[in-house]
Formats: sequence, structure tokens, C-alpha cells
Amino acid sequence: MVKKGVPVDCFTCNILVNGFCRIGMLGRAEWVMDSLVNAGGIGRDVVGFNTLIHGYCEVGEVNAALELMESMQKEGIFPDIVTYNTLIDGFCKIGDFAQANNLIDEHLGSQRSIYNDGGTWKIDGTENKDSVFGGLELKRNLITYTSLISGYCKWKGLEEALIVYDEMLMNGFLPDTVTYSSIMNGFCKHKRLAEAEAFFKEMERMGVDPNHVSYSILIDSFFKTGNAMEAFALKGQMVVRGIAFDVVVFTTLMDGLFKIGNPGKAEDMFRSLLNLNLVPSHITYSALIDGRSKLGDMKGVKSILQEMEAINVPLNIITYSSVINGYTKMGMLDAAANVMSKMVCQSIMPNVFTYGILIDGYFKAGKQEIALEFYKDMKLRGVEENNFILDAFINNLKRGGMMDEAEALFRDMMSMGLSPDRVNYTSLMDGFFKVGKESAALTMAQEMTEKNIGFDVVAYNVLINGLLRLGKYEAQSLYLGMRQSGWAPDLATYNTMINAYCKEGNLENAIKLWDGMKSNGLMPNSITFNTMVGGLCEAGDVDKAMNFLNEMRNVGFHPTPTTHRLVLDAVSADRRAEKILVMHKQIVDMGLRLDQLAYNNLINILCRVGMTRKATSVLEEMTEKGISADTVTYNALIRGYCKSSHLKMAFSMYSQMLSEGVSPNIASYNFLLGGLLASGFMHEAAELIDEMKERGFVPNGNTYNVLVSGYAKMGNKKESIRLYCEMVTKGFIPQTTTFNALISDFAKVGKMKQARELMNEMQVRGVPPNSSTYDIVISGWCKLSKQAELDKMLKKLYRTEAKKLFKEMDEKGFIPCETTLNYISSVLAKPGKKADALRLLDGLYKRKSSK
Repeated sequence: MVKKGVPVDCFTCNILVNGFCRIGMLGRAEWVMDSLVNAGGIGRDVVGFNTLIHGYCEVGEVNAALELMESMQKEGIFPDIVTYNTLIDGFCKIGDFAQANNLIDEHLGSQRSIYNDGGTWKIDGTENKDSVFGGLELKRNLITYTSLISGYCKWKGLEEALIVYDEMLMNGFLPDTVTYSSIMNGFCKHKRLAEAEAFFKEMERMGVDPNHVSYSILIDSFFKTGNAMEAFALKGQMVVRGIAFDVVVFTTLMDGLFKIGNPGKAEDMFRSLLNLNLVPSHITYSALIDGRSKLGDMKGVKSILQEMEAINVPLNIITYSSVINGYTKMGMLDAAANVMSKMVCQSIMPNVFTYGILIDGYFKAGKQEIALEFYKDMKLRGVEENNFILDAFINNLKRGGMMDEAEALFRDMMSMGLSPDRVNYTSLMDGFFKVGKESAALTMAQEMTEKNIGFDVVAYNVLINGLLRLGKYEAQSLYLGMRQSGWAPDLATYNTMINAYCKEGNLENAIKLWDGMKSNGLMPNSITFNTMVGGLCEAGDVDKAMNFLNEMRNVGFHPTPTTHRLVLDAVSADRRAEKILVMHKQIVDMGLRLDQLAYNNLINILCRVGMTRKATSVLEEMTEKGISADTVTYNALIRGYCKSSHLKMAFSMYSQMLSEGVSPNIASYNFLLGGLLASGFMHEAAELIDEMKERGFVPNGNTYNVLVSGYAKMGNKKESIRLYCEMVTKGFIPQTTTFNALISDFAKVGKMKQARELMNEMQVRGVPPNSSTYDIVISGWCKLSKQAELDKMLKKLYRTEAKKLFKEMDEKGFIPCETTLNYISSVLAKPGKKADALRLLDGLYKRKSSK
């Protein structure tokens, strides 16, 4: 322009200033204005100043913007309504409502204040203090009110925003799209979605057209509540109305699809954005990183980070926190800590949520000391703990069942000024339910009510789940109670209720809930499908389970390894290998990913029903496809061969396992030891124990159960009792089957006194006897009473013991076996009445069998 002699005027200056402000180069923008004014003799105007003021407000430097307004006044340039609205909006965005209201009071009309009168928000003030600059009277307009409403919704509370909204209407200003969208956003943030919908409908009635932002706010909220159908319906409305999808809309849809567990369509949405030549924002990238991180796709996360660096999209605390969260969820804690170190090196300081993710992650991994080191580092950096940190500590104590300590910490934090939130109370309530402290859990619920910390759907779900787990309440009554309290059940509620009905065997009600959920616009997720499939499989209705699987595929979900396992488990009841393999292929054709877990499911089920040869051929197929067998794979085969007494093949699998570099675990040795002892190979079992110890494995409770039972079944009382004593000394509690083996060993040789002592020992150690326990001891006392050389007194004593135990067995609802019935019949029968007693007992057996 200069070379061609085109004069530079204030318009040129303002265009240049605007350009630099838009890319965040505010210092250069001021320099351009100063240079052109000083060198070119161009006069500044209100537009130029407003452009600079807007630039500073956009980056949060509102005080610098305020100084610019004072500078323009010194130069004789009067601020206009745009100047004030820009500053008011800037102060509202950073939550400084004192300054925002001060500007309004001093320059745009009435002295006003918002106050709370007995729980009701009101406005007080005198009207119409005129503000005149340069002969112009400045008054608040729609933009002024909208800035305040938006700010209050973000920083303060919805009630304050609604008061300003009412004042705006009283002063004759009708809301526009931005105003409505701000209010809707406030309602959605406070989880008042129904009221947000009402405002959306009012907006249309008032002839105000919703834009892409209005739709995005509602779509995002529907996705967050799991109501994907409503979200897709709104997306359809946008298409019909011809509202263009911008980066915000695509990002909202992509993020929502990740949230409802449909990553494939989420990735498609991101590709659509790129195909339309739209440039993803850092929010888009952050949402994509968050979605991939939660799926454990850290390779995909890495590629996005590289792409962001290549196109100079700055990484912020949100992006880094998403990456750290992804690595943490994958258990890759060192990688997560490295990302935080990299972030700090780039002068992006971790916030309380970043620290919270790592502290929680290390706690979950059992690395308490490292978690506490991060907590200390957080405090050294001056970052104060919040409810998120408190929840991490509560959950850590909850995992260890240390609920008294968790409550003590909770009370300590309260005394230090931290106000526990709904999440903290819900975590404590959940923990108390899990350790069986119903009273303490309900106390937490009561305290929430007293402090006006309303129950949300999550808290209600914890309450329902906890009470159902205790078995003291009916599913239906709890569900109705929730509806009567005004809470609409979410996906988690339906999943809990459906699971409860399936456990009760009440599939009719489970299916009714399934239908009700869909009619309420909630899309089932993989948990819902798995629960229904599992319930139907438990009931033996595999055909109906397959119908659910087909529906699952039609809505975009693929069968998971859990679904696969449940269905194969059901069809394995027939013990037919071909049926299991055909069903396996069907599920694979439905989209099951054939990975290590899927193969392990198949191998485990085949081995469990004794089809080890078929299982071995599946292992060969698995390795041919490049999928490595792991410890779980080999353990299933070792266990299968041991159960079928093919010890040579079991040890062949063990050798193959070692040669492939797959480490055995304690379970591997327990299976092998069980096989050896069942076949009477005591010497080989002792050698295997030595080898196990050489490899650094310490016997666990299951090892002792195997050893004690094995030696007892072989009649080696000395060794079985020695191992039993060693077991309990080390703090392990024997299983019922282990006690049964010991009791049986003594009962076989008539040592019923020792058998009775062992049964008393079971009671002391809290191990419940089962039907087999009673069969063993009753038969033992009966056999002892039949000895010819016994005197009448002892015979009567032994029979009395048998009768007492039989009565106890009956009271506990156990069904005696045929052998027990035969023995006890002679004890109960009077002379000449044995046949009648036998019929009586046989009737008892049949009645119980029909239950």
C-alpha cells in the first residue's frame, strides 16, 4: 500500500490491530497502533481501542483492558456501549462480578445488587442513573444482560442468573439465541435437563431460532445422561433445519459417542470433520485423546499428540491430564508420571485434578508410598486438596475395607474447612454397604439429606445396589421409591435393577425393565446386554440370549469376551464339543474380536468339561494366528489334564509353558500337585513343592487345601494333620472340602471323636459345613454303632449323635445322600418298623429334591 502510494488511515490501522489480536499477538497489535499513530499521523478511534480491549479480554487480561479504557478517556475518546459490554463480559468470564457490576452501576444505569432474602434471590437498587459520554446516554442492553447471565451460570449459581434474566425481561429486553443458550447451559450444568428442554421449547415458541450452540448444549447433556436417542433426534433436527455442523457440533457428537461406548462412530465423526476441511480445535483434540485414552488406545493417543505438535496446536492442562488419565487407567503409571514431568518442563503446572489422577492411580496399584509422594509434591507446589483428592484417599481405604479410618479422614477434612460433596458421601455410603455396615451407610444417606446434599442418580444407585446386595429389600420397591422421589433412573439404575432381577431368576421383570428403558430413550450398553445374556443363559434359554446378541450387533455393539464366556458356559452343559465350537464361531461372526482372552475362554470351557484334546487343537490354532498363550491358557490345559488323570500330558503342557517363556504361577503348581496327589504320587508331589519354592513361589491357602486334602484322601493322617497345623498357623483358613477330607479320613477308621473335634474346629474358624460334611459324620456314627462288640450304652450314645446330626442337617435344608439314608434308617427305625422308616426318609429325600 505504502509503495503504491495508497494512504494508510485509521481503517487500515484497525484491520491490522484486529488481525494481530485474533492470533493472540497483543503486544504487536499495540505496537502497530502506536507506530502508525506516531509516525503516520493517524488518529486513534473508539473502534481501534475496542478491538484491543476485546483482545486483552479474550486472553483473560481484563485489568490491562480496563487500563486501555482509561487511556482512551485521557485521549478524549469516549467509551461506547461496546467498550463497556466487552469489559463486563471479560470480568464475567473470569468470575469477577464485583468489577462487572461496578462498571454497570457507574456507567450503565441503576445502582443494583443481588441479595438473598430467606432463600429467595432478589434485586435491590435505584433506577436510571444516566451515564452520558460525549453527549450520548449509555444504557444496559441485551448484550450486557447476556454477559452477566452467562457469567453467573459459569461461576456463581443458576439462581443469580435467573434473577438477572427476570430483570432483563422487566426492562423490556427479549432474549436472543445467545441468552437462551446461556440459560440452557446453566440448567444443564446443574443437571436440570428438563428445565433446559423447556427453555429450548420456549425459545422456539418465541420465534428465536436455535443455533448450533443451542443444539450442542442439549446434545452434550443427553449423551452425558446416557440418553443417546434424544441426542440423535436433536442431531436429526439440525440436519432438517439446515444448521451447518461446525467444529463445536462435531466435537460434541464425537465426545458423546465415546461416552456411550461407541468409539467406532466417534472416530467416524472425527473423520467427517476432516473431510469437510474443518480444522479441529484443541478441544476437539482433547476430546479425541480422552476418548482413546479411556479405551486404552495409547498408540492412537500418541499419534494425535504428534499431529498436534506438527500443526502447532498447543497442548494444555486438559489435554495432558487426559493423556495421564489414559496411561493411569492402563496401569502404565511410569508413563503417566513421565507425561507429567514433560508437562512441567513446558511450564504447564499440574492442577489438583492432575495430581488426583496420579494419586488415585498409584493407590489402586497398591503403591501407597508413591501416591503419598505425589500428595507431598502437590502440597509443596501450593496446590490445596479438594474433594477429588479426598475421594482418592477414601476409595483407597475403602478398597482395604478400612471404613472406620475412611470416616475418620472424612471428619478430619471437614474440621479443616473442606466441605464434602455428594461424591464423597456416596463413596463412603458405598464403602459401608460393601463391608456390611448397613446402619453406617444409611447414616451417611441421612447426613446428606440433613445438609441438603441432594441424592443424584449415582447416589440412589449406590443405595439401591447396597440394599439389594444385603438381600433385605425387594428390587421393585426400591425402584418405585426412586421414581416417587422424582429421580429418573439412568442407565446404571436399569443395569442394577436388571442384574437384581436376573439374580432372582425373575427374567420376566428383567425384560420388562429392558423394554421400559428403551421406551424412555435410554440405549442399553454392553453391561446391559451382558447381564441379560447372562441371565438367559443361567435360565438355559440360549436361543433368547442369541436374539439379544443379534440386537446388540444391530445397534453397533460387538460381543465382548464376557458375553462369549457366558454363552459358551451355558451351551457346555450338554458336554458336546461340537456344540461349543459352533456357538463359538457364531459369536465370532457377530464381531467378537478373536484375541487371547477369547481363546482362553474357549480353551477353559473345553477343558472344564473334559475335552482336553479339542482344547489342545484350539491352542495350536491360536498360536498359528500369532496369538501367544499366557499363564491362564496353560493353567486351563494343565487343570483339564489333571482332572482327567492324564498327568503325563499335564506335565508336557507345563514343560511347553516353560520353554515358551511363559511363567507359571502358584495356581499352576496347585493344579499339578492336586493331580499328583489324586494319583498317589507323594514323592513326585514333594519334589514339585521343592521346585516351586526354588522358583520363588510361597504356598498359599489353595496350595494347603490341595496338600491337606490329597494326603488325607490317601490316609496319611500324620502328614495331613501336620500340613493342616502349618496352614492355620500361617493364617490360612481351610475350605469346607479340606475339612471334609480330614473328617472322612478319621471317620473311615472309626475315629469319630477326632472327626467331631474337626467339625467343632470348622465352627470356630467360621467355615460352614455342607451336605457332604453331614453325610460323612452321620454315616461314621452309624457305622460305629453297628459294631457287634459294643455295649448297649455306647451303641445308644453313637446313635443319639447320628440322630442329632441328622436333625441338624434337616434344619439346615441339606439333602442326605442315599448312603446316609440307608444308614440312618436303621438308627431311626424301631424293631419291625425299618421299612416304614425307610419309606419316610425316602419321601423326605424326594420332597427336598423337588424344591
